[in-house]
Amino acid sequence: MRALKFIVAAFIVLAIAAFAGFRYWQAQLDRPLGIEAPTLYEVPQGAGFDRVVHDLVDRGILASAWPYRLYKRIDPRALPPLRAGEFRLEPGMSGRQALALLGSDRVVTYTVTFPEGWTFRQLRERLASAPKLDHRLAGLSDGEVMARLDHPDEPAEGRFFPDTYRYHKGVSDREILAQAYARMQQTLDAVWQSRDADLPLKTPYQALILASLIERETGADGERRKIAGVFVRRLEKGMRLQTDPTVIYGLGDAYDGNLTKADLQRATAYNTYVIDGLPPTPIAMPGRAALEAAVHPADGDALYFVAKGDGSHHFSSTLAEHNAAVRRYILDR
Repeated sequence: MRALKFIVAAFIVLAIAAFAGFRYWQAQLDRPLGIEAPTLYEVPQGAGFDRVVHDLVDRGILASAWPYRLYKRIDPRALPPLRAGEFRLEPGMSGRQALALLGSDRVVTYTVTFPEGWTFRQLRERLASAPKLDHRLAGLSDGEVMARLDHPDEPAEGRFFPDTYRYHKGVSDREILAQAYARMQQTLDAVWQSRDADLPLKTPYQALILASLIERETGADGERRKIAGVFVRRLEKGMRLQTDPTVIYGLGDAYDGNLTKADLQRATAYNTYVIDGLPPTPIAMPGRAALEAAVHPADGDALYFVAKGDGSHHFSSTLAEHNAAVRRYILDR
């Protein structure tokens, strides 16, 4: 009888101890991280569970490693495999929650924005300054960049869609450009399929070039199609486009911010005051609105326009009216 009582008592003590141990273990798993502010933590490529846990302990983020190693051994499926990348640990988060986060797809992301109307040169400068990217294209010429994108025979200008692109650490600049190229190609193909009939444009690339001129001339939603209409009517009549942004683009680094009469007369491949038709390539990245305008120009009889100085333009159907508008909005000012 005494032996039975002893066994029962021992069992009760062991049960209490096991329960207390289990509660203590659970409390350690749910213990808040040792951080007082959001902390960026990177799981290295190929790092194992034990290595990451010990690293977190060494940094004082976790109090000890044994609760989590035991947790992983008791139930290997309790925590997902760790994922390489950066993660943001938050104050108040438990160790169990932190390790679950490190196995999730909630990696820290960054953004890089390419505004509408920017040149490829500006895009590359922005891309080169983007943090946490794997910069593989630095020092390459534009032609070499296009070759790396598997488009070696294409000029780079205008081929990339202006937008904000998200990425995480380790993504390469080539991957960002590949996304932007694909976006532009998809958008251009879509608008070209819906184009108006009888446009003086033979290829989607010509529409891209025209859209770049529209993009550089105006950012006003209500004017893009009107400016497209002027350009299209000029092309149909065999008139030169005579748009200042092409002159500026052709001058390159020689442009000092002041466009002169001599500049308008300077022969370059892009100066639409001296060349017929469209320039050989786009002069900037057009957005979708400019692309839509290029293939859906507004009807009308205007053949000229001049900036009014307030972001809008004055449109004229005759040269006399246009010259009067130039005097009013430019020469007198």
